[in-house]
Order: sequence, then structure tokens, then C-alpha cells
Amino acid sequence: MRPGDWKVLYRKAILETDPTARKREISEAEVAIAARVRELFNQAGAEVEVERDALDDARYALHALKDALEQDPHAA
Repeated sequence: MRPGDWKVLYRKAILETDPTARKREISEAEVAIAARVRELFNQAGAEVEVERDALDDARYALHALKDALEQDPHAA
């Protein structure tokens, strides 16, 4: 997996309109994000911090989307 793959998978999850497919896309994005977080664990620098912030934001958004889907699969 390439470092930026998580961004592609995140966008796919956010833009997916089919609720069933969206659950799968969210799961794939979460796995890619977790993998990227592990890759960055021992790295430092301004660019790394910016990406860590983006990863945190993406995880938060996916979590919120999952919660919305659990409440009403057609609402999100």
C-alpha cells in the first residue's frame, strides 16, 4: 500500500451513496488509515504532523458517518 492510498479510500467512503457499499468502503478506509498511522509512528517533522492531523480528522469523520448509518442507513 502506498502512503497516500488512505486518502483515496477515505474519499471513496465519504462519497459512496449506496449504504451497503458505504459500510465496506468505510471499513477499507479505516484499515488503510490505521496502517498509515502505524507507518508514521516513529517519524517526526512538520509534514508528518500535518498528515497525522489529516488522519485524525478522517478517522473522526468516518466514525461520525458510521454512527449516522447505524441510526438510519439512508440518512448519511
